[in-house]
Amino acid sequence: MEKLLDTLGERIDPAHTAMLVVDVQNDFCAPGGYIDAAMGRDVSGAVPVADAIARLLRAARNAGVPAIWVKAVYDFDYLSAPMLTKIREMGLEHAVCCAEGSWGADWFRIRPEEGEPEIVKHRYSAFVGTPLEAMLRRRGIRTLVITGVATNICIDSTLRDAFLRDYYVVVPAECVGSANRALHEATLQNVNFLFGDLTGGEEIAGLWAQAGAG
Repeated sequence: MEKLLDTLGERIDPAHTAMLVVDVQNDFCAPGGYIDAAMGRDVSGAVPVADAIARLLRAARNAGVPAIWVKAVYDFDYLSAPMLTKIREMGLEHAVCCAEGSWGADWFRIRPEEGEPEIVKHRYSAFVGTPLEAMLRRRGIRTLVITGVATNICIDSTLRDAFLRDYYVVVPAECVGSANRALHEATLQNVNFLFGDLTGGEEIAGLWAQAGAG
């Protein structure tokens, strides 16, 4: 049995931690993107979320914590029948979210540095149909600091899959966001209740800085 990691500092030790950046893309975050134009939802909260992720990325890079970027590509040819059925029920079959190679699929305000891996997903969870888990196992990762959008959909799906695959889950509250505030808060409460650590980016950055100085 692996050693239990009893403190947040132990759990986010740079030696076995990775940072996921999930779906910080124009279609989810930018004015004129899919969530704004096709769904009519307020995306104004995406800017502070992206900026908070940028700050945490600097701390991760300084501490040697790998950043793994997860990008949605939701062309209809890639989607499952249940996903397509829900899209049709919502009357959204006229638009494609994060179409492959489009402006909507590109990163919003932040982007990978050279050498940081990008993983493409066609489901809400970053683990389904992707090489993410194999990549994490090869690197000896035990903890995931999960950031991005939307809290109640792709972040929720990814963190639950991570927990069920025996990873420690850490969510910095200001580094995730959703156009649905109530469901955003519900996911954060579930993380705090059962699935991992709900904390702040500054606390994580501080612990990473201490680890680097030690």
